[in-house]
Amino acid sequence: MRDLGAKGVVLMRNLGAKGASTLAVMPDVQLEAEDRTLVTLARSARARAGTAEGAAVRDTDGRTYVAATVALTSLRVSALQLAVAMAASSGVTGLEAAAVVGEAGTDPPDVDAVRDLGGTGLTVFRTDPAGELVRVVTT
Repeated sequence: MRDLGAKGVVLMRNLGAKGASTLAVMPDVQLEAEDRTLVTLARSARARAGTAEGAAVRDTDGRTYVAATVALTSLRVSALQLAVAMAASSGVTGLEAAAVVGEAGTDPPDVDAVRDLGGTGLTVFRTDPAGELVRVVTT
């Protein structure tokens, strides 16, 4: 079990695909300021591009990388995969957290990309388009 800082909030752990732990979030979980910033940036990317999802990742130095889903005929990349790729292509060697905003679910390949760059134990926040927390996944 894990507490995200909200008093009395308990998250139930359930092992998901490829070792990712999916956590069922109680509705009164409050995100910390840095994590709310990730959600805000992801919402902005989604709105600006008019795509299904927006994502933001924070590296171990506190820098953020923001992306939106790419859905071209010849290229499909999720917002989270692209944000991770942008961080990796900038020389980042570690991540602290990630946020994904949209209607769709966070697919295991997306979480795998976060795990590949950031390792295990990182938090991926999933929110709806309004920024309300839907679930939390850890790598």
